[in-house]
Amino acid sequence: MAFRSSSPLQLLLGLLSLLLLHPFTTTTSSTLGIRLSTIVYKPSTPQLPIFREAPAFRNGDACGVLQADNIHVAMTLDANYLRGTMAAILSMLQHSTCPESLVFHFISAHSVPELSSSIEVTFPYLKFKIYRFDSNRVRGKISKSIRQALDQPLNYARIYLADILPNEVERVIYLDSDLVVVDDIMKLWEVDMEGKVVAAPEYCHANFTQYFTDAFWFDHELAKTFQGRNPCYFNTGVMVVNVDKWRKGGYTERVEEWMAVQKQKRIYHLGSLPPFLLELAGNIKAVDHRWNQHGLGGDNFEGKCRSLHPGPISLLHWSGKGKPWLRLDSRKPCTVDHLWAPYDLYRSTRQYLEE
Repeated sequence: MAFRSSSPLQLLLGLLSLLLLHPFTTTTSSTLGIRLSTIVYKPSTPQLPIFREAPAFRNGDACGVLQADNIHVAMTLDANYLRGTMAAILSMLQHSTCPESLVFHFISAHSVPELSSSIEVTFPYLKFKIYRFDSNRVRGKISKSIRQALDQPLNYARIYLADILPNEVERVIYLDSDLVVVDDIMKLWEVDMEGKVVAAPEYCHANFTQYFTDAFWFDHELAKTFQGRNPCYFNTGVMVVNVDKWRKGGYTERVEEWMAVQKQKRIYHLGSLPPFLLELAGNIKAVDHRWNQHGLGGDNFEGKCRSLHPGPISLLHWSGKGKPWLRLDSRKPCTVDHLWAPYDLYRSTRQYLEE
């Protein structure tokens, strides 16, 4: 069979028809002198993980059915920590005598409907509400700390619980997202606060002075801050807060005043914790240490593995740089991370497709 050679004009026309019939995405090619359109897809919301649906948990016969019987839990809600939040919720429901009495108040810096949908699909029976936190409220008040994650505006939302939550919520348990509860949360809820604004485990053997700079301790007026009280370290990732007393006592403004001092004199290095200590250390209701086995994420720089402290445990807290879901995914978990794994509802893309 004979073939005719194509002319240069026919080749050019063929090339152009190919481009028109089968366009592809690329950048402008200066060599060919032909400009092709570029399509860039920018999702309006972050890609959220996919989670398995949690089982339904029902109240025991002794549980009340009135609003006064509700147990209120406040947590921040962020796409980057959503996997931890889901595990924390599951752990509370699983170990609670009255899981249907739990009411969750989630605080988010962004209005992302997908976050609400993700919770609804994972926990179809959960009672919850999402509140919008205006990040502009703290942007001018935040000072740079030793770890970028501590500088996020949402990390300061705990200061504004009394302004965010409705007035009928008089008491709330505030929890971080990097923890699991392995006991009945009602035990923490029912702690006798003895008139205090905050109840939390205290650690009086910790070196309290390390949380503040020399600029603080060498300032004679500032150094008098703790006169008349025995200040001890407490972790603000696990607190019972008397919201009504906090509101009436103007504690939000009092903590903000310390943040203003920090902007002028650099009196501490850690994000939202030190202003809490300055205002409340030595004046809180001490709770059993079992309710915050903290520091499992290591320090704020390297996040090295740590062992459990001796004694009974009701709550495991991965405060510090290392998070259990990240270390498990990297296949370099710490021993304690395997205690978090049973509460992980995350479904990988491969698992999702297989199902």
